[in-house]
Amino acid sequence: MQHIVKPGESLSSISGDYRVSVHQIIMANTFSNPNLIYPGQLIEIPGYPEPSTIPYSVYISLTNRTLTLQKNGSPVKVYPVGVGRMLHDTPSGEFIIINKAPNPGGPFGTMWMSISKIHYGIHGTNDPSSIGKYVSRGCIRMYNQDVEELANTVPIGTAVTIGR
Repeated sequence: MQHIVKPGESLSSISGDYRVSVHQIIMANTFSNPNLIYPGQLIEIPGYPEPSTIPYSVYISLTNRTLTLQKNGSPVKVYPVGVGRMLHDTPSGEFIIINKAPNPGGPFGTMWMSISKIHYGIHGTNDPSSIGKYVSRGCIRMYNQDVEELANTVPIGTAVTIGR
């Protein structure tokens, strides 16, 4: 899959977001100087499918506090979600699901799905009353049964767009 470099990113930060070593990224690309990357540059991220080859995608509306599952560009299901509270904004942008971890425990409910932004994910909750509110530290919270259904539907590499 290809990543478009954003302002302020480095190979190290991109490596952290995708949980792929800097060495693996360097080996998958042709850099004249790996210390000089620039915004807009396309970088191959090894180990993930191209999101365009996956029929599913996810759109998260921070304003509406909803997650829409799409198949081939058409909405399939809309789920209520909890999102980041003041001083802990949920990041906006284009991401992918990079891993899934069932039963992470604690406030993460019965399923955790990391997105390609380090420290952020889509997860269940041990506090169902928080769904539909601005309450998290930036992650997307779902009812446990909803996040399990989503995790069973979408594969690793699924595109996740987070917008206002």
